[in-house]
Formats: sequence, structure tokens, C-alpha cells
Amino acid sequence: MKLGIDDYAQLESPIHQWLPKYKLIGLTALILAFSFVQKLALLPLMAVTTAMFYQTARLPFKFWRQRLQIPGTFLAVLLLLLPFMAGETVLAEIGPLNIYREGLLAVVQISVRFVCILTLGLVLFGTAPFFESIRAMRSLGLPPILADMTLLTYRYIFEIGDYFQSMRTAMKLRGFESHRLNWQTLKHLAALAGSLIVRSYEKSEQVYKAMLLRGYGQNMTVIYQPKPTRRDSVLLSLTLGLAAGILLAEVF
Repeated sequence: MKLGIDDYAQLESPIHQWLPKYKLIGLTALILAFSFVQKLALLPLMAVTTAMFYQTARLPFKFWRQRLQIPGTFLAVLLLLLPFMAGETVLAEIGPLNIYREGLLAVVQISVRFVCILTLGLVLFGTAPFFESIRAMRSLGLPPILADMTLLTYRYIFEIGDYFQSMRTAMKLRGFESHRLNWQTLKHLAALAGSLIVRSYEKSEQVYKAMLLRGYGQNMTVIYQPKPTRRDSVLLSLTLGLAAGILLAEVF
């Protein structure tokens, strides 16, 4: 099981070459600005800006589509109900249900913001090795314990995923059918979840003891940070200026 958020971190593009620390500041500011947008007139600007960043990063379309599939499915279920539940202006009637204008506009607004924010997140973490992103967070003041927990979680979630795949295959070979929803199936799934929790706990203890034997927590050194270039500063200034412009347009 591979999440592969940094599968394309070795590509050559201006976004890949952007200093991770400055990239984290700039794109995070832009994501926050997007999250405050309520005016529909700003949605096209958000979409164009996001598309420009993604195109500049030269990430493949397949990468974007695969990462949006699961969260997009959950969001779609909620958005399908919104036009029938929120609003006062009735646009159409389907039997006993009314489709409201305000609900449809809310669907458009939420969908565009969701796609833009998630896409910028992919650009942020998909254009540099995950370790470099964590190191950038550390340089901005993230506590060491949180940085270590994040890095270890990302590292070992793949191993837990491999455990899950192996156990599920073993259960299928023994005649388990997960598509049948009954009490027996729920008992097997609960046992699978419990086994994963126990294995995760045992693995975390082994890793922590191994880290202690190697001197973890002693003589913590400062991680080297490369100096920003003029291009890094220009990109940061443009991104922060764009974020500020969007916020000002939203306010005024």
C-alpha cells in the first residue's frame, strides 16, 4: 500500500526548485485565502490560479485525479443533498422535493474551494520529498516531537497498509466474503481492526526502543537550511501578494 504523495518530487519545474520553506509559507497563505472566499465572482480567479500552479509544477493529471477520488466521493454525497435542504428561492420541484437556488450556489462555492485547496495541497507536498517538507516545518517552528511523529506516521503507515493487505488476502483464502453485511462479517472485520491496532502498537514500541538505542533525544542538531535565492523571494512575494489581493477583494 503506497500513498505516493511525493512520487513526483524529483521532477524539474519552478515549483520543485522553489525553496521548501518559502513554498510552505506562500502556498499555505494562498490556501488560507481561498478558505475565506465567499463571493462567487472570485471563484474563477481561484480556479485559474490553481490551474496555473498545477501546470507550472508539471504534475501529471493522473496524480491529481487519483488523489481527489476518495475525498471527492465523500464530498459529492453531501453536496447532492445540499440543493434540496438549504435556501428560500425555489428553482424547480421534483415531486415532494424543492431545488433551491441558494443550495445550488453553495454547491458550486464549496466544490470549487474544495478542489482548489486540495490541488494546492498536492502541489505543496507533491513537489518535494516529504522529509524536506517536514524539515521546512521545523525551520518555521514546528516542535521536534510533532515533526518526528508526523514523519514516522508517514513512514510506517505503508507498513501497516501492507499488514492489512496480507491479512485481508489470508481471510479471503479462508472463505471470508466482505461484501456480505451480517453479524459474522462485522465480527471478522472487528477482529481485523483489533489485530491491526495491536500490531501498530507493537511496531511503535520496537521503533521507539531502536531509536533510543541510537541516541534519540540527545544532542539534537540544527538541520541545515539552504539560503533563499532571488527567484525564491520573487515567487514568495507574488504568491503572498496574490493571497492578499484575494482577501482584499473578498472584504471590499
